[in-house]
Amino acid sequence: MDTRAENPELLTIPEGSTYTRLKPSTLRAWILRRKIAYVKLGGRVFLRRGDLERLIAQSVVPAKADGEFSPALALE
Repeated sequence: MDTRAENPELLTIPEGSTYTRLKPSTLRAWILRRKIAYVKLGGRVFLRRGDLERLIAQSVVPAKADGEFSPALALE
């Protein structure tokens, strides 16, 4: 059974890793700590694409309001 063909919104950990550019071990650790939601079907673990998109959106660091660039901050 190809779960991905049936539901393209469910990603395996390797697929989620590729999508987010995070290591699979990072995603597994976040799953264990319940930092990210997951779906468990028949002993397999999947990530919902929408949850990963939300994680990315919540991780955006906004630009400074005045548009000023600070080289000291860029090195941190």
